[in-house]
This record gives sequence, structure tokens and C-alpha cells, in this order.
Amino acid sequence: FLMNKEMNFNAEMTSEYDRGIRRTFPTYDQLFRIVHAYLNAQLNEESRLLIDGAGGGTELTVFAPNNPGWHFAAVDPSESMLQLAQGKMEQLNLTQQVDFFSGIVQNLEASSFDAATSLLVLHFIEDDEQKLAHLKAIRARLTDGAPFVIAALYGDRESAEFKTIYALWKACWLHTTKLTADQVDKMGETLLSQSILTEDEIRHLLTAAGFRQITNFFKTNLFGAWVCQAQ
Repeated sequence: FLMNKEMNFNAEMTSEYDRGIRRTFPTYDQLFRIVHAYLNAQLNEESRLLIDGAGGGTELTVFAPNNPGWHFAAVDPSESMLQLAQGKMEQLNLTQQVDFFSGIVQNLEASSFDAATSLLVLHFIEDDEQKLAHLKAIRARLTDGAPFVIAALYGDRESAEFKTIYALWKACWLHTTKLTADQVDKMGETLLSQSILTEDEIRHLLTAAGFRQITNFFKTNLFGAWVCQAQ
């Protein structure tokens, strides 16, 4: 399962998301557990968090239940994905901890959050200037020193290493599903059509947006994640 560049989800895509993302990103759940542990170590019991790309609700369902004093601004451009997230929070009876916003961070009123996450969003923003504007908008809404966690597809797609990792990604799909090689190849074409940056390029954007102490803490296949602080 892969989203298109514009992050537009129809009902069918939304219903498939939870299963599909775990095939595309085999250690998806482990990433969120690690991020949760990191934020728990960084934040007070009463904290405000900005969740960029909150549609689907994974961050909320992992972070909220054991942190009743945390309040979340959940932002996503997809109405259907936000509805999925809201439905999950309703099942947990935790909607009082979340404000849902349909749109992008740049449209969110200026505020001061204690932390932010942007997990699996950056590669859907096609233009590098737009990526930078998006990251600057997140920085502008954080208190000084606030932790920021970002995860994205990344790598040098022309390198031998990337091609080997991509071959492993395809092998995982063929091994764990009943899809044909042609079907996996078509998904691979969609994957490679995303705006994938190298790690150096991601670090450059984060620095230019006003973040420091950028540290890679997670890598699985074609995905990586970094922690940093608002400068």
C-alpha cells in the first residue's frame, strides 16, 4: 500500500491503510513504540504535542492512553484519514485529548507546542522548497529546545546500496503476500515516484528549518527516522 504524492485518500485506500503500511514498512509498530519511549523521557506529564500527518491515528493510539496529561493537535490534509484517527480515539474514549485539524501545518494557528512528530510525511511533499516551508512551519510552532521526531523514505536511489535495499523490499512483499511479481513491480514504481531524499539532504533541510542535534536512531529497509531539537 502506498499513498500518492498529494496524500489524497479515498475510502478504499483509507480502509486498507493499517494493513498495507505494515507490509510496506515491516517494523512500523516498533518505530512508534520507540518514539513514544523517547517522548516520555523528554516531556512533562502535562504537555502539548503537534502530530503532523496524524491521519490513521497510530501516534494517538500509542501516545495518548498512558499519558492522560498530554494534549494533541492532530493535523492531516485527508478528511477520511482524520476520520479514521478520530474513530480510533472514540473507541478508546480519549477524544478529549485531541483537537483534529484538516489541512497542513502552515494553516494551523500559531501556538507553542512542547514536541512534534512528522512520521512518514516528508516524502509526499514533492518540492524541496515546500518541504523546507513545511518544516519551518513545524519549527515556528515549537518552544525553544522542544524535541521533534521525523521519519521518511530516504536514500540515494542511484546507489548500489539503495538498489539492494529496494530488492529486499520487493522480496518482502513477494514472501509475505500473494501478489504477483508484476503487481509488486507496479507498487515499486509508485514507491520510487515519491520525493525521496538522501540522509544528507534531510539533515540539511532540518538544519535550515531551525533544528539542531539531528540524530538518526532508526532504519528499516527504505525508511529512516531522526530526532532533533528546535534551535
